[in-house]
Amino acid sequence: MARTPLLQLTDISLTFGGNPVFADLSLVVQPGDRVALVGRNGSGKSTLMKVMAGLVEADTGARTLSPGTSVGYMEQDPDLSGYATLGDYAVSGLDPSEVWRVEAVADGLKLPLDRAPDTASGGERRRAALAKLLAEAPELMLLDEPTNHLDIEAIAWLERELSETRAAFVLISHDRAFLTALTRATLWVDRGAVRRQEKGFDAFEAWRDKTWEEEDLARHKLDRKIKAEARWAVEGISARRKRNQGRVRALAGLRAERAAQVRRAGTAALELDAGQSSGKRVIDARGLFKAYGDKPILRDFDLRVLRGDRVAFVGPNGVGKTTVLKMLLGEVEPDGGTVSLGTNLEVAVFDQTRARLDPDATLWDNLTLDPLLGVSGNSDQVMVRGTPRHVAGYLKDFLFDDKQLKAPVRSLSGGEKARLLLARIMALPSNLLVLDEPTNDLDIETLDLLQDVLGDYDGTVLLVSHDRDFLDRVATQTIAMEGQGRAQVYPGGWSDYRAQRPDRETQAEAPKKKAKAAVAAPKAAKPAGLSYTEKHRLEALPAEMERLEAEIGKLEGLLSDPDLFRREPVKFKKATDALAERQAKLAAAEEEWLTLEERAEAAG
Repeated sequence: MARTPLLQLTDISLTFGGNPVFADLSLVVQPGDRVALVGRNGSGKSTLMKVMAGLVEADTGARTLSPGTSVGYMEQDPDLSGYATLGDYAVSGLDPSEVWRVEAVADGLKLPLDRAPDTASGGERRRAALAKLLAEAPELMLLDEPTNHLDIEAIAWLERELSETRAAFVLISHDRAFLTALTRATLWVDRGAVRRQEKGFDAFEAWRDKTWEEEDLARHKLDRKIKAEARWAVEGISARRKRNQGRVRALAGLRAERAAQVRRAGTAALELDAGQSSGKRVIDARGLFKAYGDKPILRDFDLRVLRGDRVAFVGPNGVGKTTVLKMLLGEVEPDGGTVSLGTNLEVAVFDQTRARLDPDATLWDNLTLDPLLGVSGNSDQVMVRGTPRHVAGYLKDFLFDDKQLKAPVRSLSGGEKARLLLARIMALPSNLLVLDEPTNDLDIETLDLLQDVLGDYDGTVLLVSHDRDFLDRVATQTIAMEGQGRAQVYPGGWSDYRAQRPDRETQAEAPKKKAKAAVAAPKAAKPAGLSYTEKHRLEALPAEMERLEAEIGKLEGLLSDPDLFRREPVKFKKATDALAERQAKLAAAEEEWLTLEERAEAAG
């Protein structure tokens, strides 16, 4: 027996600013559906969801809701005016007997219900909207990027809640792991059309690639047919003009069909240049301690980052991940311990607040007025990894069209701001890339490309992210920050960390098991310590490395003079040889120091 759809859209057409968004679009949502709504940034996913929610009225077509069906939509920017606290907003419209639902949801989402709206962050306001929706428990939930601004623990909580609900939901998210775990069907928005497949997100990419392959084959056949018909028109139409006017009209129809085909949106042309190679030792942190008042961020933390490492920081929101990044870069002083940075570091930063973008300046000015990117005397040019490029051409690589170049940054979507920031940092040579929440607002195709680019990057990466799939694909080390100053380093990505981390239920039993194992098994032989000479060498090496780093800096300053070679070629040759010699000595000293330090730690 056929089920009555909860929601049905029929022949929907919608135009914004003269540009068609959808044409003749139809879809249904059935009871119990768990649907991933996917598509490129700018394809119209959020607009379609607002049409489904009844918040945007289509130009033509019908929206039909099953009688008695309640629909809940998670607002991206909820209107909290008139509410004293986030909690007051979340419980509005609920029966007093159901207020407990908000409290339960707020606990899982880590939402401060007593926070005043005017002091709440954008993430807290979004969580208030999500808490309100979950507490209302409608038959159909429309969720637009619900995991943005949630930490990994809150994402896992929300994943459990949605997996257990009996309500239907349609879900937009860039979080692959979240979509894969929850969805059973996929709606794909592509060039104004919506396709549906009765499989979850894990089958989406194979379906998309097959669809595009079939499109390319059909387009190739059509091109060949047009070419053959056009040749006939040139060679034979004069002798058979009256008899073959129908065939000429058919050729015109083929050409119109080809012209009407909408080209697929390209992918951003992401590319990183690692610039000059850094020293093997990038960061060496020893005994770090940091606290704000009575809140400890780190206690007695050691970390060694070597060239080529991909180090991920994970933990709850507010635990101090960004603070630790800034300490490791020398931007924030630790209360205790030391941080030593390696040589030749060129740092590029992708910050989660997008603070490095001027919201009131245009896209054009955000590039050309940057002293590191702008080409002196020519406002049409931007310096891209040492080579001048036209601003319009470079931004087109990141999928910005000509109409957007003179628009203020504040008019961009979250995904577009992320792409603009990527354009800025990828124009600079760097060998240390700092990515603080890079995955927020990026579509899945851009995330795939960013992952591939990082895989080919010769430099070092420090990464903060709540995207479990992205962490698994990129990280070689994971630092779990668990609160109260506790931080532990694990090899591998998120899944590796979870596999190695003891379950909370078994942590209490771990000391007993270790004690039993110690009684049952003989102690392993302790590695041999350092000799007196090696200890003395280990103590002397840091000063030697600092001396070499200082000499390298002076030589690089001398060689930065562009006229030195022409003016004093002998001096230029000697300085070049001396620089190469000291860089080799520094690399050898770093290698020796690392070897001795590891042996000393193992013996200790």
